[in-house]
Amino acid sequence: MFCNVLRASRSFYLSSKAFHLPTVIIGSVSYSGIFSTMREVKVKGVSSSCTLDSNGESHILQSELASDSQRNSSLNVQFTPEIEKKYVHHVYDAIAPHFSSTRFAKWPKVANFLSSLPSGSLVLDAGCGNGKYLGFNPDCFFIGCDISAPLIKICADRGHEVLVADAVDLPYRTGFGDAAISIAVLHHLSTQGRRKKAIEELIRVVKKGGLVLITVWAVEQEDKSLLAKWTPLTQKYGEEWIGPGSPRVRSPSSCTLESIPETEENGFGERKQDSGESSMQSLQEITSQTESYSGASTDVKNANNQQEYFVPWHLPYHRAEVSGASACALANGLAKKDDKKGAVVYNRYYHVFSEGELERLVAGIDNAVIVDRFFDKSNWCVVLEKKL
Repeated sequence: MFCNVLRASRSFYLSSKAFHLPTVIIGSVSYSGIFSTMREVKVKGVSSSCTLDSNGESHILQSELASDSQRNSSLNVQFTPEIEKKYVHHVYDAIAPHFSSTRFAKWPKVANFLSSLPSGSLVLDAGCGNGKYLGFNPDCFFIGCDISAPLIKICADRGHEVLVADAVDLPYRTGFGDAAISIAVLHHLSTQGRRKKAIEELIRVVKKGGLVLITVWAVEQEDKSLLAKWTPLTQKYGEEWIGPGSPRVRSPSSCTLESIPETEENGFGERKQDSGESSMQSLQEITSQTESYSGASTDVKNANNQQEYFVPWHLPYHRAEVSGASACALANGLAKKDDKKGAVVYNRYYHVFSEGELERLVAGIDNAVIVDRFFDKSNWCVVLEKKL
């Protein structure tokens, strides 16, 4: 009985305090587009910070210009690059039911973190996928969000409190939660600026003393053969880093996703490439295109130190979703058929993290400290504590 009262209390708290405006529900799923005005964005006018000369002309103070620069920088990282739209968002929307059916096992370290939280804690799972961690600790209250509406629908159908939202612009009040987790999410963000902004958002939404657990795929894979199953991102995909959703103009050239011959496949929809494709071009041109707006030059590596990959997902022909989003993806050249495997093949974008990279991203954030760090199942992981 006490547990029910606690949950009811938490639910009321969530609906009235967590969001900046009343929640709007469509078919039991909350959509972030509706909440785009929820963030308390203050647009500073210049009238209170100007001086007038004899001709009545306004001179904006330097502090105003600096403030505008900071706002523009923040907006830039919130633009979603085309590579994420095509090879993350669209892919997970298309494979959601099949992906969900493969995601049920809980990682022990994540489970231990959630189990250690005090009773009554309010926990945000940002990038919750199919919601496998939502409700894991019955003594805590969980809410979740994800960029994929089909995955969020799966969560909602299971009775979870969820909404569609972007990891770099979470629609929650500052300091409302006791803890937050981001499991295997940041590696889908294609620039350093966006990855750092996502971390800042996780820290922002928890209270002082709140904990944040982040895990990302590591380039230092325990199974070295796994890397051979991924396709290094090369110059031919450079145009996907510059698109209509990016601050710069899209390249006029266009190329479609090419199918890659396979020799084997494991249970997670991944495949091994032919040996003839092991020698790949460098990413120097991609780096020069992106460094001016994203800071991506620090994390785009050459072929000898690769961190940008396409990781394939095989959606079997017999899956019902093949006739929906997959048909559209095939028509648009964003997926390919593999008749040998009887599957539609999608490529998912990943930036795999090198040792120390996650810690360096956090080092530039003033209001949080690392209280734990570890390597678990080929993932780099950190636990942060909010200090201010």
